[in-house]
Amino acid sequence: MAAFSVTTTTSSYPPPSFHQPRAHPTPSSSTQFQGSLLLQNCNFGGFPTWRTKRTTLICAVNQDAKQAVQDTLQVDLIKEHPKQVNDNGMEVWSQFAKRVSGEWDGFAADFSNDGKPIELPENVVPEAYREWEVKVFDWQTQCPTLAEPGDRVLEYKSIQLLPTVGCEADAATRYSIDERRFGGADTGIAAFAYQSSGSYVALWEKKDGLLELEYCLISPQDFESRVRIIQHIKLLDNTKMVLKSIRVFCEQWYGPFRNGDQLGGCAIRDSAFATTAPLTASEVAGVWQGSKAVATFDDSNTESFGALLDDQVCNSVRDGDSNILLPKKLWCSLRQNNDGGTLSEVGWLSDHGRAITSSCIFSNTAKLKEISLALETKAEDI
Repeated sequence: MAAFSVTTTTSSYPPPSFHQPRAHPTPSSSTQFQGSLLLQNCNFGGFPTWRTKRTTLICAVNQDAKQAVQDTLQVDLIKEHPKQVNDNGMEVWSQFAKRVSGEWDGFAADFSNDGKPIELPENVVPEAYREWEVKVFDWQTQCPTLAEPGDRVLEYKSIQLLPTVGCEADAATRYSIDERRFGGADTGIAAFAYQSSGSYVALWEKKDGLLELEYCLISPQDFESRVRIIQHIKLLDNTKMVLKSIRVFCEQWYGPFRNGDQLGGCAIRDSAFATTAPLTASEVAGVWQGSKAVATFDDSNTESFGALLDDQVCNSVRDGDSNILLPKKLWCSLRQNNDGGTLSEVGWLSDHGRAITSSCIFSNTAKLKEISLALETKAEDI
């Protein structure tokens, strides 16, 4: 795997821009956002109200989500027409770039490997909270993200803001900034797979046998809502993978890319979630069926960066008790396969027994073999 290469800074001052803002395409008048009246009439965080016209037809989201999964090619076409496959991959990237780019603000929380929320360090918690003996588990976050439609390059900054008392968005101070880049030369990423919906999976190799496996899932019901689940994994003897902790981001899209210059602040359409009720085992357990898009990896791969293609039928049987159950209707797991390999999985449950899931399969020597992303329905709800 490639060496891990990210930049993390801790500072109370905004850092220099890592990318010049790119002109955001003007949305079509035919793609009106079908949100609440609150969203339609408010100007969040100073962003223009036309943010509600983002190029996503929410009223037809089920069809759009299905199409996102089915942006694929048949196996025989891949073998016989590699140029056409490459062109298809670039079209998928173009759609991906439109949906992933922008200002994503929200909250983040860390969890132990058994799903227990981890309290923020005492030195970052306001004195007033300590005096009131209030425990704080959530970071307010920003994630300005930019993907170039013509060049398969994506950059983002994951920014943690110091907790504040009350609504003090104007006084929010940056605590840490984690800058990352996918695509291009010398990025240090081990593997990256993307889908036209805006979802992606990234694998990073860090020092001392540590891995970070990042899943970004766009809601099939609302393309302006997403979660990012990061599994922190320890690699033992280059074979055994052990889950150490989990970080979860719940984020909303607030407008076109501005490099984090403006915070959604009190207009953020979400709230702290770390100590809210987790998913129940019964909601996960059972037989699931659906369709998945796949990217495969082996020693013959010339690059570890590509589109999730090749639509396949998937059938899964899940035992709720063997999964780590998290708030926001999320779950994840890291367990050994029957062949001695390792399976990592995350899932995000929506209403009516439907879920978006993603998984990574590793060999018995901890080499990545497959990344997949699926839309699934619980069998009893079909």
